[in-house]
Amino acid sequence: MTGATKVLFLAHTGQVSGAEKVLLDLIGEAQRGGLDVIVACPSGRLSESLPNGVRHVKISQLGLGGERGLARGLATVRLVYRWIDAGRKLRSLARADDTETVVNSLFALPVARLARPARGASWLVHDTMTSSKQRAVVAISKPAIRIAVSVSDATAAPLRAANVPVLVSHNGVRWPVPQFGGELHDPPVIGMLALLTEWKGHRVLLDAAATLPGIRVELAGGSFPGDAEYVAELSSRAGQQDLAGRVEFLGHIDPDTALQRWDVVVSASTSPEAGPLSVLEAMSHGLPVVGTDHGGTSEFLTGGAGILVEPGNSVSLAEALDSVLADETLRRSIADAARTRVAAEHDLSVTLPALLDKLISRRYVAPVES
Repeated sequence: MTGATKVLFLAHTGQVSGAEKVLLDLIGEAQRGGLDVIVACPSGRLSESLPNGVRHVKISQLGLGGERGLARGLATVRLVYRWIDAGRKLRSLARADDTETVVNSLFALPVARLARPARGASWLVHDTMTSSKQRAVVAISKPAIRIAVSVSDATAAPLRAANVPVLVSHNGVRWPVPQFGGELHDPPVIGMLALLTEWKGHRVLLDAAATLPGIRVELAGGSFPGDAEYVAELSSRAGQQDLAGRVEFLGHIDPDTALQRWDVVVSASTSPEAGPLSVLEAMSHGLPVVGTDHGGTSEFLTGGAGILVEPGNSVSLAEALDSVLADETLRRSIADAARTRVAAEHDLSVTLPALLDKLISRRYVAPVES
């Protein structure tokens, strides 16, 4: 690894969602490989979850909240100042000859550009680049990117189009694990494991469930402060007459505990997911997944390993849920195909070392601009 003995992981948030779960797994893998680990992130659940021996460098929150209009503009200006401050704070660490720099999120990329790591930065891509805002952040950060490592082919495609050097390394989950499912609960329970943020598509699921009076819905996952308005909207929708008493918000909960409560899992994201861990976790336990047909979700669920529906279409989602719940043979077929795929392509004991190997340079790469 060209003499590297340390790795600096850079994250934009102190919260923990799918991307941060992958980061925590990578930290453990790096420690097992004998590397000293430094994590730069805001204080929060992520910093509190860091294993012993990891050095935490506190930085400010690097994302935007739910601001709109003039407030959005002011928030963007403050974000730029936070990028500059974090870049200055991390520069001496990133410039050390014995340190690799790994960026875990798009909104932390500008910090890497400002810190100017001696080896360049590798970027673990958890988001599919679809918006002008994302493209702008990548454009200003590109001189610092040694390599981007995408967790799905769908997410790699727009980066290649933007002339970003990219490799693909798929996410994984723990395997083998027990199979869940079997007899339906009474009434059947539809579950969704995702942060309560707008693009995850909770509205679409609730609208679909409103047309299926014989089911219950459980939403597992926390929320960011900037999504308070959206969470209130979901709560209001769940209390309307066509859903009253049939929707429960579980908050933060162990994924396995949630999955054991459910008969079908939904991934209803309205923007493309890169490689959703919640889908892989459900697949590994043999629960049928109905997901939106774009991004990494499409790659996971093809070939009978799940059911794909049009993004944002509550009618199609309702029809798919109704057909899965009504057909025990179909549920068994999906479970078998899903578990076979996880075993063959998404075993964490295989995917995790491969992912770290791609992120940590094994060949000399010319440093970025000084």
